[in-house]
Amino acid sequence: MNSTQAKTIDEVITMLEDIITVSKEKQDTLGYFAALYQKVTIAVKEGIKEGRFENGERMERLDVIFANRYLLAYHDYQASKPVTKSWLKAFLLSKKYWPIVLQHLLVGMNAHINLDLGIAAAEVSKGENIEDLKNDFDEINKVLASLVETVQAELAQIWRPLRWILKLTGRLDNLIVDFSMELARDGAWRFAKDLAETPDAGWAEAIEKRDEAVANVAKIVIKPGVFLSLMLKFVRLGERGTVAKKIEILQ
Repeated sequence: MNSTQAKTIDEVITMLEDIITVSKEKQDTLGYFAALYQKVTIAVKEGIKEGRFENGERMERLDVIFANRYLLAYHDYQASKPVTKSWLKAFLLSKKYWPIVLQHLLVGMNAHINLDLGIAAAEVSKGENIEDLKNDFDEINKVLASLVETVQAELAQIWRPLRWILKLTGRLDNLIVDFSMELARDGAWRFAKDLAETPDAGWAEAIEKRDEAVANVAKIVIKPGVFLSLMLKFVRLGERGTVAKKIEILQ
C-alpha cells in the first residue's frame, strides 16, 4: 500500500492524525487544516454509520478518494514535488507569520472543496449517472454545516474577542458558512458535473483550468485588501497559544 494513500475512512483518520502529530512537534501551521479535516472526516464516518446517506459504501469511497487528494498533495509538498496551484497557495501560507488561523483554514478548504471535491465526485461516479450522487452530496453539506458552531467556538478560544463578535452577530460574519459551506460546495457540484461529462482524455486540461481559477480565489483570502489586512494583523497579535496548542483546540 502507498503510505500516503488510504483505502478506508479509518485509514484516512489515522493518516490525518500522523500529520497532526508531526505538525504539533514542528509547530507547523499546516496542522490547522489537518485537525479540522479530521473532525470533518469523523463526522462523515458517523453519518455513514447512522445511515444518513443513501449509499454508505459509495460515500466511503468518495470520502477516501477525496481525502487521498489532500494526503498526496501534503506528502508531495513535503518531498518538494509539484502540487496543484491551489494547494501550493495553502502550503506556502504556512511559511508566513501574519495569516490568522481562519485564513489558513479557508485557503485549505478552498483548495480541497473547490478543486478536490469535484474531482472526487466525478471519479466515484465513473460509469454511473452522477445525478445519483446529488442527494448524498447535499447530505455532506448538512453534516459539515453542523460543525460550524463548534469551529466558531474553537476559534473563539484562540482569539477571545470573537466571543463578543459572535454574541453580536450570531455567527462569524457569514465567512465560514458562505465561503466554505454553501458557495464553495455549489461550485464543486457544478465542476463535478462538468468533469463527469468530459471524456477521460480531457480531464487533465479541465482540472488544470479549474485549478487556476481556484488558486485565484485563494488570493482574496490571503490578501483581502489594505483595511482588512490591517485588522487581521490585530487579530493575529491577539491569537493565544503556540501553534501546537491551536491545533489541539481545533481537534
